Formats: sequence, structure tokens, C-alpha cells
Amino acid sequence: MALLEIKNFNVTYKMKEKEVYAVQDACLELEPQDAIGIVGESGSGKSTLAMGILRLLPKTAETTGEALFEGNDLMQMPPEELSKVRWNKIAVVFQKSMNALSPVHKIGKQMEDVYLIHKPGTPKKEIRERIYELFRVVNLSDRVYELYPHELSGGMMQRISIALSLIMNPSLLVMDEATTALDVVTQSQILREILQLQEQLHLTRLMITHDVSVVSSTCNKVVVMYAGRIMEKGRVVDVLVNPRHPYTQGLLKSFPSFHGEKTDLRGIPGSLPDLSVKPTGCVFAPRCPYATDKCRTQLPQLQSVGDETQNWQVACHLVGGEGNERA
Repeated sequence: MALLEIKNFNVTYKMKEKEVYAVQDACLELEPQDAIGIVGESGSGKSTLAMGILRLLPKTAETTGEALFEGNDLMQMPPEELSKVRWNKIAVVFQKSMNALSPVHKIGKQMEDVYLIHKPGTPKKEIRERIYELFRVVNLSDRVYELYPHELSGGMMQRISIALSLIMNPSLLVMDEATTALDVVTQSQILREILQLQEQLHLTRLMITHDVSVVSSTCNKVVVMYAGRIMEKGRVVDVLVNPRHPYTQGLLKSFPSFHGEKTDLRGIPGSLPDLSVKPTGCVFAPRCPYATDKCRTQLPQLQSVGDETQNWQVACHLVGGEGNERA
């Protein structure tokens, strides 16, 4: 059974004068110990999807669909039951989460408070031992316990954020642009540590990022989103090596490669559509160089490509046709 199964998930922001369709008909499965990367441009709905299934969106957001975690629908859980799942079983490393640390309290004190929220009455010695254990997991010295955030580097603070997310031994870790603000050397170090953590702790990981290289090096599956819709999903070795959707192809052409033939980088012309207007056809059609009349008038559904073992799906009328052959 899948650890997390998302079915026909939608997020709509209810504004005063219009509705914004941020996520539409998203379907996704995470098997135990999967590492799935969600990629796409800013505004494609990656973070909204993740925060939506955890019910962490503002009140203006309306969600429909199912998010089954261990067989239980997160969307239907009473708040008190959901609070036992969040952080205990599903933890999040938020975008720029290092900025959430209090500048006037020591790191150890802040981590103690988080632990006591979930397990009140735990002896301080037991909490301190747990925090020291987590420091070793994320390659930090025990002395960090008595330091203030301003005494730490960006990489060290990000490691603190990761340690906080692991404090209750969750089975699912959601990482929302967790390494974006770091320099490339520190990012590489933390990504290697994340892979080691996943193996040591048997974590299932959902990683949200705009950086295709992060997904290619740390994930086994990938989901490509555009304008709130899933365009393509499957194994990294399939989707990123032989992309079938024109949008995925465009993303990869805009990213430099250190291997193989050197080619000029090319961006995708145009910009994201107005998400308050539901398209009659493919949402990517206005920017797609291969779009046909059918693309502009009929909404493509995800369809399987490759053999059954690949679980590779693409939402494109041109799959296997003229458009992809020319790309």
C-alpha cells in the first residue's frame, strides 16, 4: 500500500473578485522509502500542492480531493487528529526555514520547546540526549546546543531545520526548496547528508524544487508541474533522460549539462497563464512550439507511456507523435 496517495486534488484560492485555480486534478503516489522530486517554474503549484495536503494553506484556499496517508484521508481528519500526524509522522523543512529560528534564544532551548509541544513532561536529560543524537545525524557539534542562531552559518542553520523536522522520527519528510538559499558547496554537502539520512532512517521524501539537478541526483522519481497541473511523472531515469512532454523538454534545455554534447541554453518563450481562467485545452499550448488545434481545444489527460513497470505518464496529445519526434 502507498504511504501517501493523492487523488484528484484541487486547490482554489477564493478572492473577492475571482478564483485562482492553483492546483488542478493532481494525482500522485508515494511508496515507502520513495524519493520524489516535484519540479516546475515558480508559480506552478509545487508548494501549494504540498501545503494543501497538510492543510497548512490560508483560509482563502479551498481544497477538494483526497490525500490518503497510511490509508486515512488527511482532508477529513478532525484538527486534533491531524495535529498528531503533522510533525510526528509527516514533517516539513520549509522554504527559508532557517529564518524561523528565534534570534534571542539558544538553539538547544528552541529545540527543547518543540519536543515538549509533542511530548509534554519529557525529562530534560532525555530531550537533550535526543537533540545531541540528531546533531550527530546532521553533522553538527554538540556545542551548537548552547549557541545562538547568529553564531551559525547558513549551512549550519539549515542542518538545524532538518534536525528539527526529524525530532519525532517521521516516516514522510517534505522538503520545500530546502537548499535554495545555500551556496553550491554547502548545498552539495547537505544533499549528500539527506541521502544518507534517507537510508539510515528509512525515510520517504517529497522534495519540492526548481532545480532539476537536485532531483536528478537525490530522487528516484520526478513529477513535472506547470500552471497547477501535472504534465509528466515517472522515474528520474526515464523522464529526465528521455522527456516526452514539450514542457519537460523545455525545462531541460534551459539547464546546463556537464556531460555529452554542449548546446546553447534556451528558455521557454512566454510566461505562466492567468490561473483565474480555466483553459479549454492544454494549459501549456500558448507556449508550446508543437501545439495543434486539438491542443488548444481539448484538455489532455495523463496517459501511460513505456512499459507497465515504468509507471510513466504524460499529459500531452502529441505523445509518440510528430511533436515529440521533432523536439
